Amino acid sequence: MHLRAESPAISVSSGISGTSRITTGVSSDSAAFRSKASSKASNSEASMDAHRQREQKWMTLITTVPPEQARKNKKVRKLLGEGVPASVRYLVWSLMTNAKSKGVAGVYSQLSKRVRVAAFADMQRDVKRCFGEHPHLQSTEGPLVCLLQAYLTMVPDVQYSTGLTLIAGHTLLLAPEEDGFWIFVSMMDSALRPYFSPNSAQMEVDAALFSRALDSNDAQVSKKVLVDMGINPAHMCFPWFTTLFVGSLPGDYVNRVWDLFLYEGVPMLIRVGLAILYCCRRAILEAASEDAILYYLKRPSPTWLPPSPDAFMALAFSFKVKDDDIRKQRIKMERQVKKQAQVQGARLVANSSGISLPRDA
Repeated sequence: MHLRAESPAISVSSGISGTSRITTGVSSDSAAFRSKASSKASNSEASMDAHRQREQKWMTLITTVPPEQARKNKKVRKLLGEGVPASVRYLVWSLMTNAKSKGVAGVYSQLSKRVRVAAFADMQRDVKRCFGEHPHLQSTEGPLVCLLQAYLTMVPDVQYSTGLTLIAGHTLLLAPEEDGFWIFVSMMDSALRPYFSPNSAQMEVDAALFSRALDSNDAQVSKKVLVDMGINPAHMCFPWFTTLFVGSLPGDYVNRVWDLFLYEGVPMLIRVGLAILYCCRRAILEAASEDAILYYLKRPSPTWLPPSPDAFMALAFSFKVKDDDIRKQRIKMERQVKKQAQVQGARLVANSSGISLPRDA
């Protein structure tokens, strides 16, 4: 069991209940006390040794595995499962995104000094609102505003939203500014950019895949959310996928989500979404409105989550989701959507020209 006893996911329908045993008593045996203290110190030393070993393993991989092959490397995947030390995390993210291949000396500095983008005021507002506990990110000339300014100057077709600030800001909590910029650029290019493009249907495609996964894993919650409440799957997925769960999950949980997302891709987003739904399960089944459900999903109480980031990721991987099938279905659905859009565009042109097209054109 990955959940705390008070988690709403432990529903009456599942018959799961949390129990605890309370014991009292004070030991007067000082030898036993010293033994416990010695054991605790020994465990701490062993933990530190394991941490150093993981650091060393990662540094070896970072210097030996070509970045373009990292997402296919079994050793990388194994180490990701074991955990990423905070001291090397941004270097691991840089490896996984092949960020150095994007970087060009001097480009970031030039982009950040260009004429302010149209969304500059919105960026300033969101930076102060979203990262109030991090003063170094809030300045008008600070690293987060400069990063967003540079990116939106470089990629003007991206539509600004608060999610960009959340993703970029979380990146800068671990990475130096320019390194963080190229990691951000690489994440956007590899998976996220369509979510912020006004003419893209990528969110609808991925939300449809999420709804299928939900139905196959929890038919009761699927019926309540999608049928009884009539919630559009995109309304659930948008706050998650456009922020990479920043603001929805605690920071250390987000770090572990990103570790695996950068290797697994979009199927990881679907798994994490299912995990959040499971953690909110009882609250969802008892909810009386769409707004209540969407609120729970966007910001689940930390007490509803498993007690550690690793336990949360174990929960995410426990769902029956075929990642390869999702990748294949995603490509197929993208083609279908593009074809439909082309047909609709042709009909609009034909209608404006007074030309009649067959229905199956």
